[in-house]
Amino acid sequence: MNVILLDKVENLGDIGDLVHVKPGYGRNFLLPQGKAALATQQNLAEFETRRADLEKAAAEELAAAKARAGLIEGMDLVIPANVGSEGKLFGSVGPVDIAEAFGKVGVEVSRAEVRMPDGPIHEIGDFVIGLHFHTDVNVDINLKVVAED
Repeated sequence: MNVILLDKVENLGDIGDLVHVKPGYGRNFLLPQGKAALATQQNLAEFETRRADLEKAAAEELAAAKARAGLIEGMDLVIPANVGSEGKLFGSVGPVDIAEAFGKVGVEVSRAEVRMPDGPIHEIGDFVIGLHFHTDVNVDINLKVVAED
């Protein structure tokens, strides 16, 4: 299936690229999300007329993501949690807890933007987690899980 990308897609291409994807990926993800259009002559002509608008919108989106990343870059986030003996948590600290902790300090972060390669945290200590705001904007922050008073 050949599609025209209407938005930058990670590991696939940039705006305006004509790419070949598997039919399921195109039909079930790219087309419904508005990230691509079928590569027909009519859609190619329509894309060329809208190219400037799409590139301007993408640049604004990237600038907003960079601004959000600038707010939290170098931030140390502290999350208090219930801790049993030996430093083990009752439960875990996951993306939802991290997003809520950011909300308490006044920074808007959704749980889908939190990247935890090692999975949820089950013990107290210092951890590095990633935040993925945009295809080109990734930020690592220090997370400190401490015992609740």
